[in-house]
Amino acid sequence: MYVATSNPLNALRLKRHAFKMKLLPGFVEEYKKRHDAIWPELKTLLHEMGLRDYAIYFDPETHSLFAVQKHTATATVAAIPSQAVVQKWWAFMADIMETHPNQAPVEYPLEEMFYMD
Repeated sequence: MYVATSNPLNALRLKRHAFKMKLLPGFVEEYKKRHDAIWPELKTLLHEMGLRDYAIYFDPETHSLFAVQKHTATATVAAIPSQAVVQKWWAFMADIMETHPNQAPVEYPLEEMFYMD
């Protein structure tokens, strides 16, 4: 007899999330330098909160930063902005990016148009 159960693999599935941000002109090297030395405690926090496979790309034509990340099924991304280390990172990056008054980077959500696994 077959009994329907939840698939444990569903908990492992990652949801893709993409957005763009704006880098101020003349700060490409500084942006790269700061991210090359990203704080270990920030990386640990983002991983603990369910972010995976996070990459940021730069478009020199528009100074746009294109970010893509994956969220675990149990990700708590809504709580990320309230974390002290995240707010400290935003303050550290605010002089080279387009930001909100609270120093959070301005994010423009992107709609997925195609995906191939």
